[in-house]
Amino acid sequence: MDNAESATTEPQKKAREFFLRDDNMFGCAESTYITLKTLYGLPNPTHSAAAMALNGGIAYSGSTCGAITGAAMAVGELAESRLNNHKTAKTVARRIIMRILAAFRDKYVSEKCIDLIELDISKQEDHDAFIERGVWKTTCMGQIEYVVGELHRLADEDVWNEWVASVMQ
Repeated sequence: MDNAESATTEPQKKAREFFLRDDNMFGCAESTYITLKTLYGLPNPTHSAAAMALNGGIAYSGSTCGAITGAAMAVGELAESRLNNHKTAKTVARRIIMRILAAFRDKYVSEKCIDLIELDISKQEDHDAFIERGVWKTTCMGQIEYVVGELHRLADEDVWNEWVASVMQ
């Protein structure tokens, strides 16, 4: 086992299980979404349909990274399940994702899929290169692991409460 693999947390291993399946069932947004839903104990954790079109920066458009958009969906569901007020839940979910988005940009410089993978996968030749070079197994997997590594802690209600208090100040 190399150092990168040994440093992988259990939540990140769960994300790897979804994303690196031999049948390529789940893309980046879906893998992040269902990993976090599973860790948060949310209903229908492996139901990924809502995130299908978010892969590749929203329908391969190169827009916001699927790890971020999938996480936004899971955090929104978590906020809705833990807070009694829909308006407050929206505010909390947005602010948590704003915090992760800022940290993501600090780490990767951009949140845009096209910048992160340096390919326009809406074009067949770039998509083929993306697959052939294994960019999805390295670059994309790393970004999924980063987001899951940051947000899995929200499953713990004490951590959740700390984050809510900090984003509501």
